[in-house]
Amino acid sequence: MSEAILYQFRIGRLDSRSEKLRDLRASVVNNGGPSGRKRGVLKTLDENLRDAEIAHGHLCAGQVLGVRLAMRGLELLGIDDPHGKDRKRLITFVEIDRCATDAVGVVTGCRLGKRALKFRDWGKVAATFVDLQSGRAVRVCARESSKTLAREMHPEIESKNQQQMLAYREMSNDELFTEQWVRVTLPPEELPGYKGERIICAECGEGINFQREVRRDGRVLCRACAGERYYEEIR
Repeated sequence: MSEAILYQFRIGRLDSRSEKLRDLRASVVNNGGPSGRKRGVLKTLDENLRDAEIAHGHLCAGQVLGVRLAMRGLELLGIDDPHGKDRKRLITFVEIDRCATDAVGVVTGCRLGKRALKFRDWGKVAATFVDLQSGRAVRVCARESSKTLAREMHPEIESKNQQQMLAYREMSNDELFTEQWVRVTLPPEELPGYKGERIICAECGEGINFQREVRRDGRVLCRACAGERYYEEIR
């Protein structure tokens, strides 16, 4: 592959990577990105890709796909300042725990710790963007046909990852995604800022937040003690 094509993939790749990445990660998290662009101005694809690469640690086809997917969701909802004036307007549901999800978080500003990023383990490269202001929601999903199209667009590139990285930048939204307007019902306990009663599990004594308790046979249990434990205790 030519150096020119590789350069297109590695947008603004840092020379002294190990040291600069640590400094710039904080810029992505706290200021919306390292590009110097002030909040309130919608970022370009290249700027979002640079931020995603810094936050994730590398740039790959999944990152390009995730950035474009998130940008399309914001565009459809008319949200142009997710890190500024619109930062409390959006909740995003992601359906896979892969590279694309990190990119979605970077572009939208939605984070798990802020309760604005929700994970549903469905194994799909898809996300649903919910506008709390208007009540509208749109689900954007990557087309399986995009992989075949990437091969057709750039047969001269041997690496599948590099091939997809370039093609995903060039494809139209219609070639890359399916889009569905949907309805998402969010109870109060799912919203950012919710403060509810803290419940104590009758079995283990641990605290439970956000109405995640299970009531069974007159007892209040956490999900682990109710049989939904994802771990096995070693005694």
